[in-house]
Amino acid sequence: MELIRRLPSVVAGGALAALVVMTIAAVFARYLFDAPLHWGEEMSGLLMIWIIMIGAIVAERDGQHLDIPLFVDLLPTRIRAAVDLVVSALSIVVLAYAGWLGYLLAQSAQYKLTEILQISWFWIDIAVPVGAAGIIIYLLRRCFIDVVVIAKGNAP
Repeated sequence: MELIRRLPSVVAGGALAALVVMTIAAVFARYLFDAPLHWGEEMSGLLMIWIIMIGAIVAERDGQHLDIPLFVDLLPTRIRAAVDLVVSALSIVVLAYAGWLGYLLAQSAQYKLTEILQISWFWIDIAVPVGAAGIIIYLLRRCFIDVVVIAKGNAP
């Protein structure tokens, strides 16, 4: 279970390490050997999109998304949980819509290839629905906890 929980962090960290190594290699190739890595820019764009979406999953899992709890923290526990539940539910709706649009975009671009790497744009565009689905999973978990807090008055 811990492996599944840590998987997004490991994938995002590996992609970030690959991006750093590739960027350093591209700089050396261009300026020391006068032989630029033409595929480097395309690959870095692909990696950045996936790093952002998987990083968003990790941020949601760890409760690190930006919020301003100044007034919400002043509320009683059950009301705070109800506010969190509403915010999570609205976030799920927005993410489901964004994920659906991302899926439609990925489907429409599946036969379009990137210029240099000749990778289907599907593999780039599908990052949005994958990220949205991952965030929704953790939001549903948070909703469950909020419902328990509302019902019992304390966290499980």
